[in-house]
Amino acid sequence: MGGKSVALVRGNAEYRDASLEPSVEVMKLWKKVHNDMRSEFGEAIFRSWLKPLTLQAFYHGTMEVSVPTRFMRDWIQNHYAERILAMCVEASEGFEEGIKRLQIVVVQNAIIDDEPETQGLSKANQNKKIDISEVSSPLDERFTFETFVVGKPNALAHAAARRVVESLTIPFNPLFIYGGVGLGKTHLMHAIAHAIEEQNPEKTVMYLSAEKFMYQFVKALRSDSTMAFKEQFRSVDVLMIDDIQFIAGKESTQEEFFHTFNALVDQNKQIIISADKAPSDLSGLDERLRSRLAWGLVADIHPTTYDLRLGILQTKRAQLGADVPDSVLEFLALKVTSNIRELEGALNRIVAHADVTKAEVTLETTQEVLQDLLRAHDRRITIDEIQRKVAEHYNLRMADMHSARRARNVARPRQVAMYLAKMLTARSLPEIGRKFGGRDHTTVMHAVRKVEELIEEDAQIAQDVDVVRRALTG
Repeated sequence: MGGKSVALVRGNAEYRDASLEPSVEVMKLWKKVHNDMRSEFGEAIFRSWLKPLTLQAFYHGTMEVSVPTRFMRDWIQNHYAERILAMCVEASEGFEEGIKRLQIVVVQNAIIDDEPETQGLSKANQNKKIDISEVSSPLDERFTFETFVVGKPNALAHAAARRVVESLTIPFNPLFIYGGVGLGKTHLMHAIAHAIEEQNPEKTVMYLSAEKFMYQFVKALRSDSTMAFKEQFRSVDVLMIDDIQFIAGKESTQEEFFHTFNALVDQNKQIIISADKAPSDLSGLDERLRSRLAWGLVADIHPTTYDLRLGILQTKRAQLGADVPDSVLEFLALKVTSNIRELEGALNRIVAHADVTKAEVTLETTQEVLQDLLRAHDRRITIDEIQRKVAEHYNLRMADMHSARRARNVARPRQVAMYLAKMLTARSLPEIGRKFGGRDHTTVMHAVRKVEELIEEDAQIAQDVDVVRRALTG
């Protein structure tokens, strides 16, 4: 649109002479254009951005319309003004004075006419400002980069998080972190927020769950404060949304988040998202939104390895200042494989028990205190079940689990089954060996070590092990 006019900001005061007020004919024209915007741009865009446009004046071929905030003015000016002017020009054919320009101004107390579905809502809340402290969720002081234990399964996500904090520009947008429950996604999100606020206190960081985003959006709709909601979420420097999978199937919330996402990216603001699955695997999300989520860097957090679990327990022991033998930590790292949350919870139970009873922490007391947790695994899972699931996953026969065949396509799955038998049951190495065709315990030990190495080196093996483990423990 050539010769773009300078948009003005006005309050409630009279700012022009009556001769500039639009005629009845111009008001009818604008009403038609305003109504046509709904079909031209679609219902969602109309309700989000264009509905508040209000005719203010017509002078020297200039159609002047207003919106209640600067943010809305700038967004409409950059994305829709050219087409709106064309619509005005088309509608003004036959006018004595044609429409040549569209001027968008800010009238901060502008009154917006209700439509039927919004009638009855309080106008007092029209421009109510949403306090960021009321929206953003509190950060856990324990979840920092210093307390985040890095290993092969989470190295990419950790490195990406660090780069977001340390880079002077936005390295990728969004940063999308995904992984199973209790693997450290939320810890990493909190660590990013803490680090940004410490290094750049002038930046506005908003962290909240997708569930709370939806709650705030619904609350804004009910209180007729959607404009304040939009401006608040679009005015932050860093937006962090945890567990985005929560809004799957919730179309209105997805639509609002889609527009928020686009607005922040256009303003070169950082977006960080977490989920339990990769964007391509999130069902119930609009395809446009799923595509946007995969725009930047997608970093996964794999299931923990034995070494990482042991490192986490050692760090936790130091934080607690507890006297827990290495043998107990090694036992926990071997037995509690589901997630970090359960692993740390198990250590907390042991330390709390020792504190109350004044008893020394030993392997025996650990087994006694955690017998329900250990029994739960043993009760559900047998070596036969493990062999069956592994065979199904690799499309093998059950007989291959016991055979002497050493072909790689058979030997590797058999090693995976041995590894899972050691991880998920209380059976000894000799017992496991006997269930795999009478093999020696040293063969089982070699298989366990080999699979642990492969999990750290081979993403496909790590994924295979995780899929089978989830099938067995889910």
